[in-house]
Amino acid sequence: MTAPSTRRLALLLGGLAMFGPFSIDTIFPAFPQMGAQLGADKLAMQQTISVYLIAYALMSVVHGPLSDAIGRRRVILGGLAVFTLASVGCALAPDLTTLLAFRALQGLSAGVGLIVGRAVIRDVLHGDDAQRLMSQVSMIFGIAPAIAPIIGGWILGWSRWPAIFWFLVMFSAALLAATYFMLPETHPPASQLKVSPKRLLRDYAAIFINPRFQRLAAAGAFNFAALFLYIASAPAFVLDLLRRDGQRLGEGDFAWFFVPTIGGMMLGAFMSGRAAGRISGARLVGIGFICCGAAAVANLAYNLVVPVPEVPWAVLPMTLNAFGIALVFPILTLAILDMYPRQRGSASSLQAFTGLVLHSLVAGVISPWLSFDAMHLAIGASLFTLLGWGFWRWELGKGHEVPECPDEPAALEPTERL
Repeated sequence: MTAPSTRRLALLLGGLAMFGPFSIDTIFPAFPQMGAQLGADKLAMQQTISVYLIAYALMSVVHGPLSDAIGRRRVILGGLAVFTLASVGCALAPDLTTLLAFRALQGLSAGVGLIVGRAVIRDVLHGDDAQRLMSQVSMIFGIAPAIAPIIGGWILGWSRWPAIFWFLVMFSAALLAATYFMLPETHPPASQLKVSPKRLLRDYAAIFINPRFQRLAAAGAFNFAALFLYIASAPAFVLDLLRRDGQRLGEGDFAWFFVPTIGGMMLGAFMSGRAAGRISGARLVGIGFICCGAAAVANLAYNLVVPVPEVPWAVLPMTLNAFGIALVFPILTLAILDMYPRQRGSASSLQAFTGLVLHSLVAGVISPWLSFDAMHLAIGASLFTLLGWGFWRWELGKGHEVPECPDEPAALEPTERL
C-alpha cells in the first residue's frame, strides 16, 4: 500500500477500535444520574460494564473466524449496524433491566472493529510495516478512553444521560458510512475458509492448548489488566478517592485521570512505531515491562506515603504504566497473529477472548472489591503487572525468537504449529 492509503487505513481502523472504549468510558460521568433515575446503586451500575464485557468476550470468539470465512468487510459492516441499533435501545431504555439487555447487545457487536481490524493490518502489511501500522492504530485508539468521559461530561452539561447513547448512535453510524466507502476487502474469496463448527472448535482447541499462545496472550492480558483495573474503577477512583487541593473531583473532572494516562499510552505507541526495524521486538517488550514495573513501585510508594491521593501526582504512575503497555502489546499481538497466518481472525479472536474474560472479572468482581481504597487498587495493579512479566519471562526462557515481526511466515494450520 502507498503511504497515503496506509494513513487512511490507520485512521479508519483506529476509529473502528475506538467505538468499543467509547461504549465503556463515555457513560462514566453519568453513573450518579443514571443510578438515581433507574434506582440503581454503584454496584448495580458497575454491571453495565460487566454485562457489556461478558457479551463482548463471548462474541469475540465468533468475529474473527467469521471474517476468515466471509471476509473482513462484511463482518465489520454487520457489527456496526447492530451496534448502532443497540445504542438506540440504550438511549430509549426505561429501566435498568432493559438498559443491561441493550448493553449486552452492544457488547456482542463492539468487538468487530478491534478484533477484525487486527487481522486487516496483518492482511495488508508484514514485518516492520505491520508493527508501524499497529502502533499508529494504537495511538488513535488510545485517544478514546481519554476523550470519552470528557465528552460524556460535556453532554451531561446540556442534556441528560440518554444523550450520551445518541452520541454513540451518531458515532457508529459515521463509522458505518466510512467503512462502506473506504475499506476494501483485504481477505479475498480465494483465501476464505468454510465456516464449520467442528473445524472451528478444532482450530480453537489447537490454538488455545498451544503453550506459546497461552504465554503470549497471558503476558499481554495481565499486563493490560493493571491499567484496566483503574479504568473500570474510574467512577469510584475519580469521584470518591482523588482530591484536588483537598476537594473532591466532580463529574467533569475525569480528564485528570484519563488524559495523562492515555497520553502515556499514545506516546508509547508512537515510540513503538519509531522503534520498528531499529530495536528488536524482544528488547522493546523488555523495556516496556521495565516501565510497567517502575510504575507499579512508584504507585505503591506514593500511596504508602500519601494517605489521600491528589492529582496530578496520583495518576503519574498510570501514565508510565500506560507507556510501557503500549510498547509491549503491539509486539505480542503481531507475534500471535504470525503463528497462524491462515487463521489470523481466529487467533485474534481467541487472544481478545482470553483478555476479555480476565477484564470482565476485573470489572465485575475485582474492581468493586478494591475500588474503595487507593492502596488496594495499587496492590492489585502491581500484582497484575507482576503476573504479566512472569509469563513474558517464561516465554523468553523457552528460547523463542519472538517477537521480531517477521515477514510473511509459512502458512501452517494450527495443529501443525503444535
